[in-house]
Amino acid sequence: MGKVAVGTVVICAATACAVAAFVVRHRMKKCGRWARAMAIVKEFEEKCGTPTGKLKQVADAMTVEMHAGLASEGGSKLKMLITFVDNLPTGNEEGLFYALDLGGTNFRVLRVQLGGKDGGLVNQEFAEVSIPPNLMIGTSEELFNYIAGELAKFVAQEGQDFQLPPGRQRELGFTFSFPVMQSSIASGNLIRWTKGFSIDDAVGQDIVAELTRAMERQGLDMHVSALVNDTVGTLAGGRHSNQDVIAAVILGTGTNAAYVERAQAIPKWHGLLPQSGEMVINMEWGNFRSSHLPLTDYDLALDAESLNPGEQIFEKIISGMYLGEIVRRVLCKLAEEASFFGDTIPPKLKVPFILRTPDMSAMHHDSSADLCVVGNKLKSILEISDTSLKVRVVVVELCNIVATRGARLAAAGILGILKKLGRDTIRDGESQRSVIGMDGGLYEHYIEYRKCMENTLKELLGEDVSESIMVEHSNDGSGIGAALLAASHSQYRDGY
Repeated sequence: MGKVAVGTVVICAATACAVAAFVVRHRMKKCGRWARAMAIVKEFEEKCGTPTGKLKQVADAMTVEMHAGLASEGGSKLKMLITFVDNLPTGNEEGLFYALDLGGTNFRVLRVQLGGKDGGLVNQEFAEVSIPPNLMIGTSEELFNYIAGELAKFVAQEGQDFQLPPGRQRELGFTFSFPVMQSSIASGNLIRWTKGFSIDDAVGQDIVAELTRAMERQGLDMHVSALVNDTVGTLAGGRHSNQDVIAAVILGTGTNAAYVERAQAIPKWHGLLPQSGEMVINMEWGNFRSSHLPLTDYDLALDAESLNPGEQIFEKIISGMYLGEIVRRVLCKLAEEASFFGDTIPPKLKVPFILRTPDMSAMHHDSSADLCVVGNKLKSILEISDTSLKVRVVVVELCNIVATRGARLAAAGILGILKKLGRDTIRDGESQRSVIGMDGGLYEHYIEYRKCMENTLKELLGEDVSESIMVEHSNDGSGIGAALLAASHSQYRDGY
């Protein structure tokens, strides 16, 4: 064989070896990346773990904090606010009642006709109104003049289906979803604005008085009978149709719970005990915190970068505002440390809150063989194209880990309330029927979350007790519930 031929063979062999080595290194690198990705997912899953024992510790901690919050103001991370709602609807209410629901850039006005014991909710109408942006940063008088003006227009459209008994003043339930220091069922001073509002001269003022003066300026003769938040409204709405409702939980963008407490079990209550012997407590449970909560580095980083670090820790791991963001943070780490989506980190993946919980829910519920919904969401939201099936499977698994932790912790919170009320056991062979009214978009639309929460509650209570505990959807508490509370706290309530 000639020298040229020998040289050619040697070069070809060397090239082949180099190519083979490159392929092997590439495969090893790829295997190494995948192994790193799986290690990150496994560690995250372990840190998010919610075994039954841990959930019972969380429930016990919730009960302890409830006692502390009822004992004194500032005694707990749970505010345990006295709502002054001591008469929940019985189902006997009748007449025409209005509600005003102000909680963001829109507000709703509603009217309901109640038919008494056998009539129930006879009729209802509502209108939704946008608040002009300039009024959100103007003066208190300008804002409430606008609201009262729209309310007056709505009242003027009252049809024949709605009848106000002769000689009676129209009454209103006012849902006001901003921080308020309440001093009676129909008065409360604004602590601060949130959600884009900034009206300095309203802070510290009684917002019921502000609304009442605005209605008077409009010539609208209407009495505000109840000032409530949406969770208390949900409890009222549930109680109107089912007298076994003892608590309400909102699982939506945020989360909160309210329940019916014995007035004698509230040490910080210094007024006369209500005739009913009961008082609704607004827990503000989103602010619950315990060393037993399974917090990860992703949760701690999210909290540190939030507008309210150290606050609303429970809310940040169970509510709709944050679930999608937690998934995004894990995906970001996978991209950075394991090249999960290729050699470059997708720029959109670095944008906080770009992955919303409804999109996470859609991916979690994807039942197609090739997980095409997951592929489409990654492409349309994060601009990540051509993902493999095994990558999509991991994304679904992350959604499942985050949703499962949130749902199971929500169930532990409910168990905490039941323990506080002594309804987590069967005594003397008898069980009281207890109903939890639920509302909020997360509970209503994220089916896997809802199923997991309900199954976990049964798991925690045990078979015998869980037969007496019901979870029911109580829709539109912030609207109809407020009107029902206007009825149950009516100045004319002795008349029915």
